[in-house]
Amino acid sequence: MNQSEEKGKPLARRQFLRACGTALAGGSVIAVSGNLAKKATDKRKFAFGALTPERDGNTFVAPYRLVASFETGGAVHCFDVADDKFFAALPDRIAVFDAAGARLAEFAAARETRDIAVASDGVYLLHPAGFDAVSRDGAPLRSAEACSPDSDYCSFALTDTHVFVTDAANKHICKYTRNGVFVKFIDSPNRFIIPSYTFGIEAANGMIYCSNSGRHSIERFSEEGDYLGSFGKAGGAEGTFAGCCNPVHVTGTPWGDIITSEKGVARISCYGGDGTFRGTLLASRELGRGAKAFDVKTEGDKLHVAGEGRISTFKYDKQAAALAAAAAASCGNCAVNCPLRA
Repeated sequence: MNQSEEKGKPLARRQFLRACGTALAGGSVIAVSGNLAKKATDKRKFAFGALTPERDGNTFVAPYRLVASFETGGAVHCFDVADDKFFAALPDRIAVFDAAGARLAEFAAARETRDIAVASDGVYLLHPAGFDAVSRDGAPLRSAEACSPDSDYCSFALTDTHVFVTDAANKHICKYTRNGVFVKFIDSPNRFIIPSYTFGIEAANGMIYCSNSGRHSIERFSEEGDYLGSFGKAGGAEGTFAGCCNPVHVTGTPWGDIITSEKGVARISCYGGDGTFRGTLLASRELGRGAKAFDVKTEGDKLHVAGEGRISTFKYDKQAAALAAAAAASCGNCAVNCPLRA
């Protein structure tokens, strides 16, 4: 959904600051309890398929193999992983699943959830016009409203002390404290070009990585908001970003790499924190041939992806990786010894 030029025009800083403030959470999220241990194990059979170097006429072979998958009972807008549990934002609720897909709990969400992050002090839910923090059973803790009536929040990233939110309408990053107090705006010296809701952000390596999707790049900022550089370029080859606006999702790993997810022709890739292309991890044959990007998270040696109404888990496969190394750029021939290759 493209943003109009009028909507993309930022308000004056004074006008933003007058509108800022922290609202104590009141009933923005409705907690729902009950015994929801009903199994959601997927009944469909998944064909793992013979290893082959052919994919859509080229030679990419994924070094990862599907090992688990389950249906969520609704489209997954976003998700996070914590303590071997999946927290998935469905159209009107947050559902919690175990690793096998059994639904453990759920609670209603009063507003559309654009992004979700599970932290030690609560589950953070990003909405188009603000964010909430709730307990793991949905009890309200605190909330913050957007600084502008025309804000359209897209994605967020948490550090130990702050929340960084991308605003697709006003084309900048908003920095808040974890308690929801607005701190400052962060703008790109290259100007953010965001043709659609493709404004991913992640905190990793003591920096903030943000997708400038209209420029087919990822930009780095310090946590204070200083611009530190960028990487990425337009193209269809591996290690580049295709289409009008990619990458969509940006995910950091505990060991310092950056995982990206693209739409158009679905693809998940890995880069070093400095922007060095490590390799392609998954492509359309493994993910599906839809045009939407898949949200992606790492957990130890697992790669979790969510799209439509399903969450799937992939693990490194040495036989597939050997073919991948011979066929194309992928982590099959990457020299970095990261947990995803365990």
